[in-house]
Amino acid sequence: MLAEERREVLLRLIERRGAVKVKDVAEEMGVSAVTVRQDVRDLAGRGLVVRVHGGALSPSAAQAADVAGPAPRPAAGQGDVFGLIVPPGGYYYPEVIRGVQDAARAHGVRIVLAVSGETLADNQEQVRRLIVAGVDGLLLMPRAGLEPADRAEEWLAGLDVPVVLVDRRAGGQAGRLEQVASDHAHGAGLAVRHLAERGYERIALVARSESPNTPLIRDGYAAACQALGLPVGPEYGIDPADGAAPAEWFEEFAAAVEAGEVRAALVHNDLDAVALIGLLQARDLHVPEDLAIVTYDDEVAELSDVPLTAVAPPKRAVGAWAVDLMRRRIADPAAPLAELLLRPELRVRDSSGAFPTPGGRP
Repeated sequence: MLAEERREVLLRLIERRGAVKVKDVAEEMGVSAVTVRQDVRDLAGRGLVVRVHGGALSPSAAQAADVAGPAPRPAAGQGDVFGLIVPPGGYYYPEVIRGVQDAARAHGVRIVLAVSGETLADNQEQVRRLIVAGVDGLLLMPRAGLEPADRAEEWLAGLDVPVVLVDRRAGGQAGRLEQVASDHAHGAGLAVRHLAERGYERIALVARSESPNTPLIRDGYAAACQALGLPVGPEYGIDPADGAAPAEWFEEFAAAVEAGEVRAALVHNDLDAVALIGLLQARDLHVPEDLAIVTYDDEVAELSDVPLTAVAPPKRAVGAWAVDLMRRRIADPAAPLAELLLRPELRVRDSSGAFPTPGGRP
């Protein structure tokens, strides 16, 4: 059936029944819900039907509903409703969410928020509920490390609505989804190059094991060290799951600083860098004199006792671009799929120290 023929059939169904649900019509016609939503959007654009959340009304049914009482809520601004799934807690994600909110508000899009569950099954159920509720697309920032990874990608590939992964990366089996993320590997490289320019020849990495960004930061750190001819490592892991206190996490690292073995470090994240400064000061060690630090995130870096030089991922822009990609996908389902990497910036403050004096290298 050609698109115009299909829309003619859909129009007759809506006129005959007064109201239809996208999900039900898709099943009846043997097409995807995405196709039906696009057809409804086209018919509404011609003034032939009235879009509502999850379906459509005939003009007469919409008028009657207005007389009888409030009509079903229209999709935002005769626009769209996007489901947004975000991880629980953490200080990193609110800026991404604000970016989504700002862009959605600017374009008349409604956002329906859910918090990512612990397991793949939890996330599947949350997505199922959003789809049943009639969202036009999904902005997914699921909890990192959903297992098994192959089943997670298979599930994403099978979703029957447009999907944009937000600050997450998927493999080649994830199907027709789109992605927008910060280029964390590039950001780590900025930190390494900045410290190398200041003469530091051995740069340590201190990173949280549970962060979804740590593998990418590690890759960018190692690549930059190798490109500059610097040794890769040492690396010090922070693992909150082991129940240790911050003083224990940093014990080995602080001892290396005290011995003069480490003079510069990239630390992920800001809060850990702030805690580290306090522990070093307790040992009568100082930043940047004894240790130059670049932190990764720049959420609270400027508030540290010694303001921290920081790599700042463009979190708000990631959220805004996610909304834009979804709007483009809905407007033109046949357009090429996009995968965007937005580059972080380096914000230089006191913790990385001054350039070395001539003839001396830290």
